[in-house]
Amino acid sequence: MHDRTMLSDELRDMDADAAARRLATLADGEIGDVLLALGPGRALAILDRFSPDRRTRIAAATSDDYEQWHENRNWPEGSVGRIMEPVPVTFVADARVADVLERLRPMATRTLMTYVFVVAGEGKLAGVVTFREMVFATPDARLDEIMVARPFSLQPDTALVDAMREVVHRHYPVYPVCNAEGCLIGVVRGAVLFAEQAFEISAQAGSMVGVEKEERLTTSWPRSLRFRHPWLQLNLIATFITATVVGLFQDTINQIVLLAVFLPVLSDQCNNTGCQALAVTLRGMMFGELKRGQGWRLLAKECWLGLANGSLTGFVGGLAMYLLARFQGNPDAPTLALITWAAMAGSCGLAGVVGAGVPQILRRLGADPATASSIFLTKATDVVSLAMFLGLAAWLLAR
Repeated sequence: MHDRTMLSDELRDMDADAAARRLATLADGEIGDVLLALGPGRALAILDRFSPDRRTRIAAATSDDYEQWHENRNWPEGSVGRIMEPVPVTFVADARVADVLERLRPMATRTLMTYVFVVAGEGKLAGVVTFREMVFATPDARLDEIMVARPFSLQPDTALVDAMREVVHRHYPVYPVCNAEGCLIGVVRGAVLFAEQAFEISAQAGSMVGVEKEERLTTSWPRSLRFRHPWLQLNLIATFITATVVGLFQDTINQIVLLAVFLPVLSDQCNNTGCQALAVTLRGMMFGELKRGQGWRLLAKECWLGLANGSLTGFVGGLAMYLLARFQGNPDAPTLALITWAAMAGSCGLAGVVGAGVPQILRRLGADPATASSIFLTKATDVVSLAMFLGLAAWLLAR
């Protein structure tokens, strides 16, 4: 038992592929026992890495919990149905408390019993009884006399983030899961639900820069390389595009060397503005605040906010440009200051639009809104902000 616990702890720190390889040499029954300790969500992710034949053998050597996992595979990734556990036992409404306790007594030694679920015809959830109520009830009391009728339940196709919003003010240890007909088909433990959502939130920061959710600290370096490298190649290509934009204005930079000093200032300011809009948008998506039809309103707000912030910071940047240009004796110091202000204001306004728009576009395409969003954002803002700044400067020289 101690070795199994240690192995379960070890597997929790691995990605699913590495965990499957770690278990592959064990007997089918041992694999099933270890997966049971990991919980349905994690167990299902690891099981999917085995061949169909091996999964069948593990099923034959494992308890009925595997059947629940097999059913869970029919539900979408990131849904409540993927982390369901089987209902230990159900009772009818007219069952006596004494009979219920007698039936539960042998089960309590091997299963964590939190609630007693009461079902009506065809398995529809009718009520929930807590053990506290049964302890204080008389032995002859019926369950329908002490149960909570029409209890709260989750649906299996509900996304985890939506389920979190539904349960955030309830904090029940176990939530019943019912299908569209109201039939009880499983349960979800509150700890498992919160753990799954906590992992999704923690993985979001990595997704923004091209780190796959599956990658863990113990992931092998070849697999980490395979996860990360394509996004770094994409980032490199985007960087070449940015460098090309700067190269097109090389003559302008050669004539006004001071422009080179302000290129990173402008780029960083726009990137930060865009990242602020991106963070707010992703948070709104995570908590369901961004409703259908509100995308354009958010774009308009972030554009205006970026323009306002860019105007204020652009004033400081323009003042710095003016003082440096005057110090160097440049007669176009006022115009350069105005160009700096205009470029920063306009670029920050556009950065707000990009920051709010990229995750919405990714979601429309069916991708995770956080996937490499930071890469798309920073390169887009770099290209536009530098082109605007250097283009205005080139116009100044062409007068």
